[in-house]
Amino acid sequence: MCEEVQEPSRQVPKAIIGTVIFNTIAGLVFLIPIVFVLHDTEALASLASGQPVPAIIRSAIGNEVGTFLLLLNLAVLALLCGIGCTTAVSRAIWAFARDGGIPYSTQWRKVNKALDVPLNAMMLGMVVEILLGLIYFGSSTAFNAFSGVGVITLTVSYACPIAVSVIGRRQQVENGDFNLGKLGVFCNIVALVPLFCMPSAVPATAETVNYAPVVFVAFIMIATAWYFIWGREKYIGPPTADVVGIEPHD
Repeated sequence: MCEEVQEPSRQVPKAIIGTVIFNTIAGLVFLIPIVFVLHDTEALASLASGQPVPAIIRSAIGNEVGTFLLLLNLAVLALLCGIGCTTAVSRAIWAFARDGGIPYSTQWRKVNKALDVPLNAMMLGMVVEILLGLIYFGSSTAFNAFSGVGVITLTVSYACPIAVSVIGRRQQVENGDFNLGKLGVFCNIVALVPLFCMPSAVPATAETVNYAPVVFVAFIMIATAWYFIWGREKYIGPPTADVVGIEPHD
């Protein structure tokens, strides 16, 4: 999505840092009151819904209307988050299709002229999201593994360019439009600290063990195999000049 931003080399880093700062403050403002009104943790852990926040707010407020109004904000945030994720997925699919990285790329790289968005790519992403959501009805453990692997893949996707930058002694960053100096070096090192995938409960059982690393390794194996089967010959990589032949379609 950086391609849709003016001056991305300067504005995107500002947006990332601003988001981290804002979310840290907003998270503390939300969590600190929750901690103060938290009481029976064992009862919350045994809730059938697995969602303790509504019960905590209901206990603190004391009435249904107040609880609903406070939870409404969370519902709106979840909706906005879903829209953001769908938008990001559609742009990722479009970018891979533009570069020939997925089958039937000519269909997925089309841009709807009326809406000015990659509608086909968005629909493909939504279908995959819905199919993954259906896993929950079969096995919540499997669903948690697929949802949890998203965090791992995002972290790895962030760590890869950071590692390349650190190995190259941050030469490209130092000559770029945005540089945090020594603070940037510290942030890079912290970002590369290994993250451990822990189970949701100890001792771990077949239902509570964290299967996200297993799914992650499976995805890596599939992606590697797909590269040798398809990508090595079809995938041309991001364009270094103006893209030719990709015009808006109805």
